[in-house]
Amino acid sequence: MSGPAAHKEKTMQESTVLVTGATGGIGSLLVPALRARGTRVRAMTRAHDRATAFPAGVEPVVADLRDPSAVTAALDGVDVAFLNSPSTPNAADIQSRFADLARRAGVPRLVLLSQYAATADSPVRFLRWHAAVEAHVRTLGLECTVLRPNLFFQGLLGFAGTIAAQGWFGAPIGDAAVSAVDTRDIADAAAVVLTEAGHTGRAYTLTGPRAVTHHEIARELSDATGRPITFADVSASAFAASLRGVLPEWQADGLVEDYAHYARGEAADVHTAVADLTGHPARDLSDFARDYAGAFTPTRTSNSA
Repeated sequence: MSGPAAHKEKTMQESTVLVTGATGGIGSLLVPALRARGTRVRAMTRAHDRATAFPAGVEPVVADLRDPSAVTAALDGVDVAFLNSPSTPNAADIQSRFADLARRAGVPRLVLLSQYAATADSPVRFLRWHAAVEAHVRTLGLECTVLRPNLFFQGLLGFAGTIAAQGWFGAPIGDAAVSAVDTRDIADAAAVVLTEAGHTGRAYTLTGPRAVTHHEIARELSDATGRPITFADVSASAFAASLRGVLPEWQADGLVEDYAHYARGEAADVHTAVADLTGHPARDLSDFARDYAGAFTPTRTSNSA
């Protein structure tokens, strides 16, 4: 196993980056972004059948974050790791254990995917969990960079079926604005901090270029799809009821807490980190609506003669 000294002798381009969650919403974008920068990539996935889906030159590794021995093997020879985890009720414990294993394996650098406004005293469980992981990682002596993205635009795809079929969507947020961010920008920012020096000890809040309301989202989707789409402010209880049977109870309750956080206006601040890191402006709501319009449009079917 390579020791820390061996890691330091390598240039950033020679380094091997381990991407956890490599087939997920961010990881699947991050892997090709890293390859485009000429970086050696080890892509970690839980599913054997998805380990062949990576671009040429990517080293696939099958490992579950809940399996310490598999994770330790995946970390062998890695210079920097990108830590994201699937949504589970013990995600904070899983991430903290990964960081422990990375330290033991001699991995010197870690890029941690956290969340906008992560604080230990937040009423939102997800924000408390992320804050706990950040605090734990700080005790390990690793070179760490934290990325704290706001609400993902791509999270709107969870409403896509209803929007396509019925032309509306609802959430308990009222007229509050959120500086939502595109996952493509999260991946681009992560690729930079994983492959360039100077980001140790930094925490970057990733947002879009403006704060938008859900009514504005509906208007942008209407323009992009060419069909009327409306937004309805619904009660938290009605929103929770709509999630029953769709999400596990703990996840649905957490999402209701998230939306209460948004409704209080606590996620509206705009930060420039995406542009500062990547050199390109953060993607706007209009960009997302245009690029994903097909997901919000009814599927056309033709009748046989």
